[in-house]
Amino acid sequence: MADENALTLPFIDLRSTDTAIVGGKNASLGEMIASLSETGIAVPGGFATTSRAYREFLRHNHLDGAIADVIGAMNEGNLPESGTKIRRMFDKAKFPPQLEQEIRESYRQLGNGDRISVAVRSSATAEDLPAASFAGQQETFLNIRGEETLLDACRKCYASLFTDRAISYRENQGFDHLEVALSIGIQHMVRSDLGAAGVMFSIDTETGFAEAVLINASWGLGELVVQGSVDPDEYRVFKPLLDNPQLRPVLERRLGNKSNKMIYADEGDEPTRTISTKESERSAFVLTDTEAMQLARWAVVIERHYDRPMDIEWAKDGETGKLWVVQARPETVQSQRGTQMLKNYTLKNRGRELVRGLSVGDAIAAGKVCKLASPDEIGQFEEGAILVTPMTDPDWVPVMKKAAAIVTDHGGRTSHAAIVSRELGLPAVVGTGNASQILKPGQEVTVSCAEGDVGFIYEGEADFEARDLALENIPKTKTAIMLNLANPSAALQWWRLPADGVGLARMEFIINNLIKVHPMALVEPDRVTDEKVRQAIAHLTRAFDDPKDYFVETLARGVSLIAASRWPNP
Repeated sequence: MADENALTLPFIDLRSTDTAIVGGKNASLGEMIASLSETGIAVPGGFATTSRAYREFLRHNHLDGAIADVIGAMNEGNLPESGTKIRRMFDKAKFPPQLEQEIRESYRQLGNGDRISVAVRSSATAEDLPAASFAGQQETFLNIRGEETLLDACRKCYASLFTDRAISYRENQGFDHLEVALSIGIQHMVRSDLGAAGVMFSIDTETGFAEAVLINASWGLGELVVQGSVDPDEYRVFKPLLDNPQLRPVLERRLGNKSNKMIYADEGDEPTRTISTKESERSAFVLTDTEAMQLARWAVVIERHYDRPMDIEWAKDGETGKLWVVQARPETVQSQRGTQMLKNYTLKNRGRELVRGLSVGDAIAAGKVCKLASPDEIGQFEEGAILVTPMTDPDWVPVMKKAAAIVTDHGGRTSHAAIVSRELGLPAVVGTGNASQILKPGQEVTVSCAEGDVGFIYEGEADFEARDLALENIPKTKTAIMLNLANPSAALQWWRLPADGVGLARMEFIINNLIKVHPMALVEPDRVTDEKVRQAIAHLTRAFDDPKDYFVETLARGVSLIAASRWPNP
């Protein structure tokens, strides 16, 4: 165990047992550097301030009693005012001389005296626990250069322990505000601003299927993927066949729009800026199959080491092409669910399809649309309505808790909207592109996440049925039971069903559901005369040099996805 009296500690000296000293995030970084480096997993080095350093910071500035007074007088009505008051205290605070000196010296050692770029991440002592993620509750600052800028970022990290969203989350989780401390991780920046970054889960986030790694990837720094303000590429990799060098078990590649990316800012007060991507970047996959498989292998190693499903952030250096793991924490939703109960939602009727996106969860909800542009508009939200917004961040959580379902224009399955929706048990459709333009305030709609990977918003309030099926009550049969599966996108939804394999997979259904183009239109594209159809085909096949390759690869991956859901059965 690390020295609990230290003010700063290098990552290499930390282990997963040091959560009380440096928080879950920093303890996990130290654990991976010390225990998994020999497996080939690369983690950027750095150092952490300790929980004792945070307590010393409070004591040095006489903040303990002042914070306690504000918290004691706080109620739901004055929470924003209370949070602002506490954060202002931190803004005016000074670092204890010894802590300031150690941060400066550790930074110099990290860069061998150079003014290097670092990531400054908050790591609270009550976050990244197996049953509570605290997703995005505290702040992260990227491309921080120089000692004075670093100290300012550290001060802001301390203050972020008392953002409105962090206070609200601790209230709901029953954590004592004054018992939680904050450690700060200062870590070498990976030049993903020139490359790519994203998030991966060692378990399928929607179905709990344990044999797949889900990877989201986008150009530039990974913050936009986490925030959900970009629609990333999505990959599913089949874990059981990763060790066979003859195979390429990437079950699915889904091209995201990736319309913007975050890069370093060369001038101005902000260390990063967001720019539009080039058309060539939007139409290209971020990762090769080889890179996706390498990341998936790392996810398997990390999962085995921690003995639980994991939520992992990764980055690709644009200068060297090297892949890195920059964070790892326990997955907190699917790993907490039992595997013996299957809840099945069925639509009895449906209105006209209005918009579609990526489904989060497997439920159905109906209600009136409430469009909000900002969480400040929470007063306009009616409990039980369908929240429609461009994207969410942790400030939206109080609104999300009142919603029946959530629909966003942007984001993937690893975005903030997706993670919090799963924690709250709400159906969500993310990455729709234009829901906030198409759906009208007060319009009655049905949000369906019960039809596989694709989530739909239908016109009107449809009738639907929800049934709980206890799988342990299903009797064993002498006759082998084989499933008929037609839609690869829904295949993993049924992995819990006791069955002996797949008996029938209709290829025309796979073409309709997944490929969406007649094969002859891809063989002889010049014979397609309708300009709108030609444009639609060009958009679907934009990542492929030859449209025929799109058909062959997508069909192969679709069949693979169906097969993987029942592996090792035939």
